[in-house]
Amino acid sequence: MLCDICKKADATVHLTQIVEGKILKVDMCEGCSKTKGVQDSAAFSLAELLAGFTPPATEEEKPVEGPGIQCPACGMSQADFKKMGRFGCAQCWTVFEDGLGPLLKAMHKGDRHVGKVPGKAAHTLVINEKIKQLAEQLQKFIRDEQYEEAAAIRDEIRTLETKLKAA
Repeated sequence: MLCDICKKADATVHLTQIVEGKILKVDMCEGCSKTKGVQDSAAFSLAELLAGFTPPATEEEKPVEGPGIQCPACGMSQADFKKMGRFGCAQCWTVFEDGLGPLLKAMHKGDRHVGKVPGKAAHTLVINEKIKQLAEQLQKFIRDEQYEEAAAIRDEIRTLETKLKAA
C-alpha cells in the first residue's frame, strides 16, 4: 500500500478517525508521518492532517501569545488546551489547576478518579471496611476497660465475618 501523501513509499503509519459518523483513513510512509508531526497517534487529530497540519513551531518560530496562563515547561496556553482538549506535559496539570475542577465535574461524575468495582466485590468491600472500623472501636473499648461494649462489638464483627464467608 502506497503513502497517500507522497504516493511513492510504502505506507507504514495508518491513521483512522471517526468524525461525525464518517470514517477518515490516511496511510503514510515513515517520512511523511514525521514531516506532518505524527508522533503520538493518541494526541493527533486526523482532521488537522487533512487540513494541512504542520509540525509544532520551534522556540524561535513560536508566535507571541496573547494574555492568559501559559505552561512554562511546554508553552501550552489555555487557548491551546481548549482547542486540542489535551495537555502538552505533566506540568500543565499544575499550571491550569484552577480551571480544571469545574471542567472535570462537568465532564465526569466528579473531579477524582475512584474506579469501578463489580457489584459483589463492592458489597465485600463495604463489609470489610465496617469490620475494620469495628475492630478499631473494639481496641478502644478494651483499652478503656469497657468490656460489655467490647463484647457487643466482637459479636458484631463475628456476624459480619459470617456474612463475608457466605458471600
